[in-house]
Amino acid sequence: MSVIELPYTPDVEAQTRHIFERVAHVIPAVEWPIHAPYVAEINRLKRERNAVILAHNYQVPEIFHTVADIVGDSLRLAMEAARTDADVIVLCGVHFMAETAKLVNAEKTVLVPDLRAGCSLAESITAADVRLLRERYPSVPVVTYVNTSAEVKAESDICVTSGNAVKIVNGLGVPRVIFLPDEFLAKYVASQTDVEIVAWKGHCEVHERFTGDQIRAYREGDPSLIVLAHPECPPDVLAEADFVGSTQGMVNYVEGARPARVVMITECSMASNVSANFPQIEFVRPCNLCPHMKRNTLPKILHSLQTMQYEVTIDPQIAQRARAAVERMLDASRGSA
Repeated sequence: MSVIELPYTPDVEAQTRHIFERVAHVIPAVEWPIHAPYVAEINRLKRERNAVILAHNYQVPEIFHTVADIVGDSLRLAMEAARTDADVIVLCGVHFMAETAKLVNAEKTVLVPDLRAGCSLAESITAADVRLLRERYPSVPVVTYVNTSAEVKAESDICVTSGNAVKIVNGLGVPRVIFLPDEFLAKYVASQTDVEIVAWKGHCEVHERFTGDQIRAYREGDPSLIVLAHPECPPDVLAEADFVGSTQGMVNYVEGARPARVVMITECSMASNVSANFPQIEFVRPCNLCPHMKRNTLPKILHSLQTMQYEVTIDPQIAQRARAAVERMLDASRGSA
């Protein structure tokens, strides 16, 4: 895709002034003339196409705060995708999230700005791997993290997110489950339940790079620093954390506790996006980037809406089975709301 530079005209400045005033503390003024023309045109095309943009917490601020209609973690995006009355969904995240949106919106057009936005964790397991595990552990339920392909979901009994995994595993009422594919999330769930967990050795390339030594180093200068960690991190990281939870769980913690200084042990953009709503809190920002999340850009979003590329499709037979696993998760989550 060749990027066409759009001019920053007085009309664009006027159209986007109210947006910049809202995000000036997270997007530098020097960058706004570059972003604003795309923001204005994307928002115009959204109205024209009856489109909605769903953006994960790990998106860059110029996407998260200026063109996204719905933001959040994997669970919130899945739930909101199921509710939307838009004709077109543009998913700014990674490919498995777009597949999940398509599963709960079979009749809608779901687009991704960049087909290469994959996921190391989703790619760590295949449908064939799940079938082999079922052979090895007959009659044991397969609980699959949403960070997986539709083909893997189709081989599963129920999906979970990091925010509802413990509740759903406990709610199955069985002594043992196969929990896929994140090994560290599986270990965290095992620490929170009496259910025996059969794990897979998949890892997120962002979270697996954090270490307990890093966390202790952050605390050396300020023992009062509050550490929030995602359960996809290694166990030694979680052992050092004050709070372990999903990305939405971290947001809720910050909103409730209002710590003076906090560090979020997760993808870079999370702290940038959360800090926009809490300017009085100092966010220490370790930076492990997700290269796949960062493939989404404003020019690519605009191109997607202009050309209706790239559309996500799923084989109907796979979709039917995968949809059942996702809908069981959504039903369990609505039941706890």
